[in-house]
Amino acid sequence: MNTKLNYTGSSLLIVLSGPSGAGKGTLKNLYMQEHKQNTYFSVSATTRAPRAGEIDGVDYIFVNRARFEEMKEQNEFLEYALVHGEYYATPRKNAFDELNKGNDVIFDIDVQGGLNIKKQCPEAIMIFIAPPDMDTLEHRLRKRGTETEERIIRRLKNAQGELEHIPDYDYVILNDSLEDAYKKLNSIITAEKCRSSKVALSK
Repeated sequence: MNTKLNYTGSSLLIVLSGPSGAGKGTLKNLYMQEHKQNTYFSVSATTRAPRAGEIDGVDYIFVNRARFEEMKEQNEFLEYALVHGEYYATPRKNAFDELNKGNDVIFDIDVQGGLNIKKQCPEAIMIFIAPPDMDTLEHRLRKRGTETEERIIRRLKNAQGELEHIPDYDYVILNDSLEDAYKKLNSIITAEKCRSSKVALSK
């Protein structure tokens, strides 16, 4: 008698969160480059202005406050949050369309938004990207060259509160080495795909 393993519902909803400057965007980009065939990046909507090099619809969906409020009223968001004085939100339809196709969906999102997704989707894989220390985080933010002094101070202050939410996440990756952090991210996602709940037995 032969027993076969059938993979059912193997798509994952993966949330990467952490303070600004922790490196979650860089890790997301590396993962997407390697797994773009079966992974969809959920592009967030935001009211903040684009940074140099950012492309509307690729990095973010950039909208003004009036358009954001309109989308919110039409229930187009899975979640939304006010972060660093600007609104960020997760469009609902595209993410669930991709999951239904069997593709993984990965989010690069702040802690407040990540926890909101967890409330809506308890099955989400919650991964916190942490900096090695606050001095390194400040150095990374200043190295960007895109932030005013006021915004840097606000982001560093908010980071202290965000780090307190590490226990709310399934995994934490200390991003002191990008290569090691990426290996850990790959390992976590691979392990999640091997969970017994993803496999059904048939004869």
